[in-house]
Amino acid sequence: MFRALLALFAAALMLSGCAGSNAVDQTAGGAFQFNGATGLGKLIAEGQRKPAADFEGKLLDGGSMRLSQTKGKVVVLNYWASWCEPCRTESPQFDLLYRKIKSQGVDFYGIDTKDVRGKASQFVRDNDISYPIVYDEAGETAVRLGNLPTVSLPFTVLIDRHGKVAAVYVVRLSYKDLQGALTKLLAER
Repeated sequence: MFRALLALFAAALMLSGCAGSNAVDQTAGGAFQFNGATGLGKLIAEGQRKPAADFEGKLLDGGSMRLSQTKGKVVVLNYWASWCEPCRTESPQFDLLYRKIKSQGVDFYGIDTKDVRGKASQFVRDNDISYPIVYDEAGETAVRLGNLPTVSLPFTVLIDRHGKVAAVYVVRLSYKDLQGALTKLLAER
């Protein structure tokens, strides 16, 4: 019964992504709170974006990162796990895009969640993933960032140069899907 309810909730969540909600909760007191997915390739209108809450995460290969240190850059936060089949397709494509556009002011971070550290490290090595990976087994960054849904993976958050959430995609993205959205964000000032 519990699994059926969980599956129903996940399906409703995915349908909300297809509906193209603007992912902004106006009652959140100025900070971003997840209220539905952004339509594929769409961005939240600049005037409706809310600030992303800051978080700090431990990197898979040592060290740490703090989201507030990325201000002035466009940021991609991709939530994934090594056991997630769509993630296994998406992450190498994202790395190709990262290598191509990182010099244009785009930071990528993989947020490895609900995973075994050793398996995540092996996946990163096997696929030559070059962008930093935050190890977040408990999924705490998604809650801190704005109560993002962690029911299914992958999902991707785009943050504009001003530290505001510009999109939340709760589906697997292709290289082209992500490239188009990032091109739009890079054109903003």
